[in-house]
Amino acid sequence: MIKEKEITLKEIVSHSKEYGFIFPSSEIYDGLQAVYDYGPYGIALKRNLQKLWWDSMIKINQNIVGLDSAILMNPKIWKASGHIDSFHDFMVDNKDSKKRYRVDTLIEAFAEKIIGEGNKDKGHKIIDSMNKLLEQNDLDGLKDLLNKENITCEISKTSNWTNVRAFNLMFETKLGSTEETSESIYLRPETAQGIFVNFLNVQKSAKMQIPFGIAQIGKAFRNEIVARQFIFRMREFEQMEMQFFITPGTEKDWFEHWKDTRIKWHKAIGIQEDRLAIHQHEQLAHYADNAVDIEYKFPFGFRELEGIHSRTDFDLKSHEELSKKKQKFFDTKLNKSYIPYVIETSIGCDRLFLTILSESLTKQNIDDKERTLLKITPELSPIKAAILPLIKKDGLPEMAQKIYDDFKFDFETVLDTNQSIGKRYTKQDLIGTPFCITIDHQSLEDDTITIRYRDSMEQKRIKIDETKGIINENILMKNILMKL
Repeated sequence: MIKEKEITLKEIVSHSKEYGFIFPSSEIYDGLQAVYDYGPYGIALKRNLQKLWWDSMIKINQNIVGLDSAILMNPKIWKASGHIDSFHDFMVDNKDSKKRYRVDTLIEAFAEKIIGEGNKDKGHKIIDSMNKLLEQNDLDGLKDLLNKENITCEISKTSNWTNVRAFNLMFETKLGSTEETSESIYLRPETAQGIFVNFLNVQKSAKMQIPFGIAQIGKAFRNEIVARQFIFRMREFEQMEMQFFITPGTEKDWFEHWKDTRIKWHKAIGIQEDRLAIHQHEQLAHYADNAVDIEYKFPFGFRELEGIHSRTDFDLKSHEELSKKKQKFFDTKLNKSYIPYVIETSIGCDRLFLTILSESLTKQNIDDKERTLLKITPELSPIKAAILPLIKKDGLPEMAQKIYDDFKFDFETVLDTNQSIGKRYTKQDLIGTPFCITIDHQSLEDDTITIRYRDSMEQKRIKIDETKGIINENILMKNILMKL
């Protein structure tokens, strides 16, 4: 009988480091808070996730094209977008513990605890009060709310708070050869603005007609007040965003279309439906008229995985006003010019990576024996097949090398000759390899091998020349794309 147990975040962090998925950055110098490096299997999984997302945007949709904009951009872009004036979090420090909190996170956690204890009305009332204060940028009101509800620090257990302060999240740097002539610029806090300022360049060069989308994968940087929960919230992260330009007045239909499409995508990559939720935003960003989050149930609870936002014409209109360059599109079907509205889909690649680890790291108890494995969808697995000669002699390594050389150009393959065959199976289970190919003495006689399936541990004897086809049937990304 197989029993599976819930996985903790601590177990995910430990597994990630031990088996080459994610390492703390600069670890030999005691690290850098909330910055991480992707190891050999981590970068392979991350690239697979990026490729799947990219193909699901670019290959499936004839009206979506790609872009790779620069990280460093003219600082006027961030003035037009509102980031310089309003891209901040509100923070507060506990004077006794010296621990810093985001005010909204602190109040929400308190309200959720009250709701969980059965007092839903009071909990929702606190959240409503907080949202109004945030909308009004009422820092004194937020501190008063902390004091009124006697919200305490988790460490000191006191409510001895500093004043609430606004904290801009952008990293500032200098551009120029000397201190006197240099100017302040910023590491981009999002990838979307690079798309907006290239809207007409892309539209004209790719000869796109509305509706059409521009997709981009790239780094973004935020000086988060409280960066925590492993790679869920980092200071350097990667976004996968698509901005879809539409005719004003069609935003409601397109918003629903992309919300449904993205939920379907998450299910197609193997995420269980009961671990997904839709959160409708009550408090909207300054650029949006509608927004939802697709949330995933991480080990620390439901949190945002992907955002779907109806951004109206805010961005293009703001850039037109500040740059004095027209951003209008001439619609030949309607015979008029207008600034398009935009529907945005934005997902953090690192959060998606954490989702896959949370979903696939599995601890099983089989007849009182514990087994740990990564049940990653085969199409996304870092390594698709492991070639394992039973022993390191009698011509078996040479045959294994020949099979490896044949497979390596078709899919990610490793050749492993160390330790016993049982330990090698275990190692491949731990990194998520869906297929193990074992070469033994019978293989030399009749050109057959044993193929082992990761999830079921089932083993079958098959012909060597059938093996590549069986693996390919299960690992092609087309299998996922065809579900969309």
